[in-house]
Amino acid sequence: MAQRLKKLYSQAIIPKLAEQFNYKNTLQVPRIEKIVINRGLGDASQNTKLLDSSLNELTIIAGQKGIVTRSKKAIAGFKLRQKMPVGISVTLRGEKMYGFLDRLINLALPRIRDFQGINPKSFDGHGNYSLGLEEQLMFPEIDYDKIDQIRGMDISLITTSKNDQEGLALLKQFGMPFQVI
Repeated sequence: MAQRLKKLYSQAIIPKLAEQFNYKNTLQVPRIEKIVINRGLGDASQNTKLLDSSLNELTIIAGQKGIVTRSKKAIAGFKLRQKMPVGISVTLRGEKMYGFLDRLINLALPRIRDFQGINPKSFDGHGNYSLGLEEQLMFPEIDYDKIDQIRGMDISLITTSKNDQEGLALLKQFGMPFQVI
């Protein structure tokens, strides 16, 4: 089944952005390439049970199993040994990416307490947007009774746009709720 946002992109967003930025070819129009969801473990790297529960939560949220990222070298000041788990990462592409983006925009972000919109200044200069969330409870897939600890996550929307203006216009067309500054 084709995702709703994928149809919206091909039917409505491509013509609007091509007209706005005067593209001669539709392949010049920026698109979302991938979404990367990342979660640092912190003290949970010592506890295998917390690592497994965090991995399960991210799998439920993303709809795809994450990989455990491990440390490359030992740092004694952080009590970190080589190849210890330090985080969990999930990269979404294609249909799962559009499905996650739809749930993020329409279900998860409006459930944040005192939500005023997301900051439009979090672009990296190449049209990619990064967003930090403080808790996983905003996703409707997560059962409140089954979580053992509230943990945040970082979400990066990687686009093919050349600059921040194109990336902002693309994400606004998808319906991202940006703050008015």
